[in-house]
Amino acid sequence: MNVAKTGYRVFSANSSAACTELAKKITERLGVELGKSVVFQESNRETRVDVKESVRGQNIFIIQTIPRDVNTAIMELLIMAYALKTSCAKNIIGVIPYFPYSKQCKMRKRGSIVCKLLASMLAKAGLTHIITMDLHQKEIQGFFSFPVDNLRASPFLIQYIQEEIPDYRNAIIVAKSPAAAKRAQSYAERLRLGLAVIHGEAQCAESDMADGRHSPPCVRNTTGHTGLELPLMMAKEKPPITVVGDVGGRIAIIVDDIIDDVGDFVAAAEILKERGAYKIYIMATHGLLSADAPRLIEESAIDVVVVTNTVPHEVQKLQCPKIKTVDVSMILAEAIRRIHNGESMAYLFRNITVDD
Repeated sequence: MNVAKTGYRVFSANSSAACTELAKKITERLGVELGKSVVFQESNRETRVDVKESVRGQNIFIIQTIPRDVNTAIMELLIMAYALKTSCAKNIIGVIPYFPYSKQCKMRKRGSIVCKLLASMLAKAGLTHIITMDLHQKEIQGFFSFPVDNLRASPFLIQYIQEEIPDYRNAIIVAKSPAAAKRAQSYAERLRLGLAVIHGEAQCAESDMADGRHSPPCVRNTTGHTGLELPLMMAKEKPPITVVGDVGGRIAIIVDDIIDDVGDFVAAAEILKERGAYKIYIMATHGLLSADAPRLIEESAIDVVVVTNTVPHEVQKLQCPKIKTVDVSMILAEAIRRIHNGESMAYLFRNITVDD
C-alpha cells in the first residue's frame, strides 16, 4: 500500500526500542510504514520530539505503550500530540492499549483523581480520540471530552484457554476477590465453566475509603451547639479466607485486568492448591509485572501466567518462563482501519455486554 495516498499516518511515541514492537506489528497488519519521527531524552532528561514528515490534513494515530517509566511515556505522548497539532494534523488519535493511572480513578481522602487530570492533559495537547483496552474502570470513559473506544482482550484470552489448555473443560474460573467476580462470571459463562470466588483475603480494596468521607471532623473547643450526633459506622472486619465454589481436582483459572504486584495472585494460588486445584493459570490483559514479580511467580504455586502485549514485558519473560504472551495487535489494527475509513466499530464489540 502506498502510504502517501492513504490519508493517515501511524507514529510511535516511544523512545525505547522495546516499546515499539507493538507499533511495528500493528503497521505490518495495516500494510503501512511507521511514521518518521525521533523521540529522545536530552541530557537533562527533557523529552524532545521531532516529526520528520508532513502530517498536514492527515489522520494521525499515535501508538504509545507504557513501560516502567510511566511519567516519561506520558510526556512523550503529550509532546508528540502537541507537535502534530501544531503541524496541522486533521485528527490525532491516541492508541494507548494500557491507560496509565487508571487505578487512580477515585477520590481517596485528600488525594486526587489523577486519571481525570491525565484525560484533561491529553485533550489539551490535541488528542481528538483514544483507542484503549480493558480500562480498569469503564466509568473512566466519562473523564474525556472526546470519544474513547475501550476494546476488550477477553476474546483472545478465551481463545488461548480453548486452544492451549489441555482438558480446559475440567477447569473452573476463579475471582481472586469479590470485586473481580463480574469479570470472572463473564469468562465462566462464555466458556460454560463453573465459577469460584475467593473471599476474605488480606487486600487493599479500592472501595475502602474511596470518597474521603472517613476524614474525622476538626475538633473545636466550643461551648455552643455541638452539632448533630450521626450514627457511628462500624469498622469492616474481613472474615477468614474462604473459597466459594469447589476447585478440588480442577484446573483453576484466575482472571483479572491487571497483574502488577503479584502478592495477591500468589496467595490466591496457594489457597487454591490447598483446596485441591492441581493446576493454576493466571489470565490478565495488562502484564505490568513490576519489581520482583517474575521471581515471585517462578517460586509460587502458579503454573502459567498469560498476559497480552499491551505492555512490553520481554525482560520479565526471560526471568520467568511461566509468563506467556497473547498478541492483540490484530484488533488494534482493525480499530485504526475502521476509524480512518469512518466504518462502524460495532463489529469489534460483538456479544460484548456492559458487564464485560
